Order: sequence, then C-alpha cells, then structure tokens
Amino acid sequence: MEYIQQQFDVNFSFRVFFSGNLFDPTNTCLSAFLESKADAAFQKKLLVVLDGGVAASHPGLAEKISRYLMQVRGFRLAPEMITLTGGESVKNDLSQLFSLVDAIDQHGIDRHSYVIGIGGGSLLDLVGFAAAISHRGVKHIRIPTTVLSQNDSGVGVKNGINYKGKKNFLGSFAPPAAVFNDSTFLTTLDGRDWRSGMVEAVKVALIRDAPFFEWMEKKAEALTNGDMPAMEELICRCAALHMAHIGGGGDPFESGSARPLDFGHWSAHKLEQLTAFSLRHGEAVSIGIALDSVYSFLLGWIDEAAMLRIIHVLKAMQLPIWHPLLQKQDNEPSPVIAGLEEFREHLGGQLTISLLRAIGRGAEIHHIDLDMLYKAADICQKLQS
Repeated sequence: MEYIQQQFDVNFSFRVFFSGNLFDPTNTCLSAFLESKADAAFQKKLLVVLDGGVAASHPGLAEKISRYLMQVRGFRLAPEMITLTGGESVKNDLSQLFSLVDAIDQHGIDRHSYVIGIGGGSLLDLVGFAAAISHRGVKHIRIPTTVLSQNDSGVGVKNGINYKGKKNFLGSFAPPAAVFNDSTFLTTLDGRDWRSGMVEAVKVALIRDAPFFEWMEKKAEALTNGDMPAMEELICRCAALHMAHIGGGGDPFESGSARPLDFGHWSAHKLEQLTAFSLRHGEAVSIGIALDSVYSFLLGWIDEAAMLRIIHVLKAMQLPIWHPLLQKQDNEPSPVIAGLEEFREHLGGQLTISLLRAIGRGAEIHHIDLDMLYKAADICQKLQS
C-alpha cells in the first residue's frame, strides 16, 4: 500500500496583559499592542462586542472605548459597537452566534482584522467561537471583566456555546491574539460574582500548587471582603498556572481523555444545567470541588485534615459545598450523579475524573464507586451547616 505522510506543527503564542483603566487615553497597553500589528500597506479593522451588563455598570464606557480605538494608528473601527446581554443565556441562543457572524461579514472583518470581546466568560466564549468559524478563523482579543474570566476561561484556548441542553457542545480551540485583564472592571462586580470567581484559583492550586493554596487559606477573609491587591495577585497567579498547564501539558487542544483542569467540573456542569444556571459557574464548581475532595478522602488518597482544610477555604469564601440535587430524587438516582456518563461522552473515550493525591497534586481515575459517591455527598451536606 502506498501513502504520503503529512506532518506539520502550528505555533501559538499570545500574551496576557495586566492593567487598570485600559481605555484611559494615557494608557497605551492596548493601543501599543495593536499598533505593533499594523501594516503600512493596508488598514486593518476592529469590531467591538460589549457585554451589556458591563456597559450598564460603567456609564459612558462605549463612548470611551470608541474614542480610544479611533486613535489607534493603522486600524479603522467598525461604525457599529455590538452590545449583547451577557451571562450564560447568551450561549443558549444560536441566533446570537449568527448575528455576530453576520456582523463580521457586514463590517468586512477579514483574517488580518480583530474582533474584540469585552465581558464575562460567557460572552467571550460566544465571541471567540463566532470569530473562529468566520473566514475559517478571524483574530480575536479578549478583555475579560469578571474574576472568573480573568483568572481562567479568558486566558485559555477554548470557546463555545451550549446546544441541545449540553454545555459547550459546539465550540473550537482558538487561542486569542492577546488578553487584557483590567482590574477596574472588577470594582463593580456583585458579591456573588466576586466570590464565585475565586474558586478556579482554589481548583488549580489544589492540583498544581500547594503554596498557592496555603496563601489563599491565609488570605481567604481579605479576598472575600473585597481586598483588591489580594485579588489582583490571586488572578495573576491563577492565570499563570492555567497557562503553564495548557502550554506545558502536552495536550493543549485536549485530544486525549485527561482533563486535570476540570477538577470539580464533572458535577458542576450538570448542576448548572439542572438549576437552569441559577447557580453561578463558580458556585457549581465549588460544590464539585467539595464532592471530589471528600471522595478523595474516602478513597484514602488525602487525610481528613487536608479534606477539612479544603472545605474550610470554600466556606470562608462564602461558597456552597452541597446541593440537594446530589441526593436521590424520589428513590431515583441523583440527576447530577447520573450525569457521569454524559461527562464521559463529552471527553470521548474512557471516563477520566481528576481527584487529589495531596493538596497541590492531582491524580486521575477511570471508575467511580457510586455508593461511595453518595456517601461523599452526604458528608458534604453535613459539612455545609
């Protein structure tokens, strides 16, 4: 048999910038980046997609963004700034996706131009996916505006929308051209969004960095009470850990079954769906981390003291560690626990769940003992009070 072998590598590289008052005329962080990508031969274009909730919390923001970007040399700003309602609902409506694709077409955003998404993780997921499927890939810039998106999803390489009731069923791997974390946007977050965003830092510290977890133990009260310098440090350290794993783990586009960064997420995704997203993503992940940490304890992988330390940090951050949907419902299996098979389908291949061998060291298993899992849920319920 004859065949021709094709093989090539594609190099991806992008920076995450940390700043404040990004659109102040004296702040050149974003403008300098864009102007470094300008081409003397032709003018490139910019299309902005803004989270409506962010715009409402920052009066005059749209005008400020327009004035700033209109001064960037080598670029022309599209006359329309698209404003969408953020939150998980934006990922449940296919018409929103196609409206963005139509706008990319209407405003002539080609593969040399940029779509700039400004908002929370859900809006950035939608914008990134729309860019990825337009012209087989338009460049996009992310400006995350929540704790959760600044330290996790906004600095990753995934995007997507929900479909047929399944979270992120449609999506792609499309790294951003750059990410700009502006701490000013965090000043208007409500308490739930501020607190729930921190759980992704707890997650990545538990599987990769014990000293970072110990730092959060000491800082939990200050972080929960709105200490901005502490939050800025948390976001920077968390983003660095996520990027180190994605870039150095050998599987940035998740072709295998392992998902260590999904520690605590198998149940979280199902909880979000079953509660019609009344649970914030971070709140659902907190419950998932608690459940999987207690399960790790029941396996004998971590001791009781370590398990209780994890629970204490989550509770100190005023995050939930249990939900009634973890129980059997009218003698039927818990709909969350029944979602294990759906999680396996999402991964493809064999079931792979990340657990803890120690604080700071994750490990994977391919089988879950359901009786033990229900026992772990019962313990979480007792510890919730």
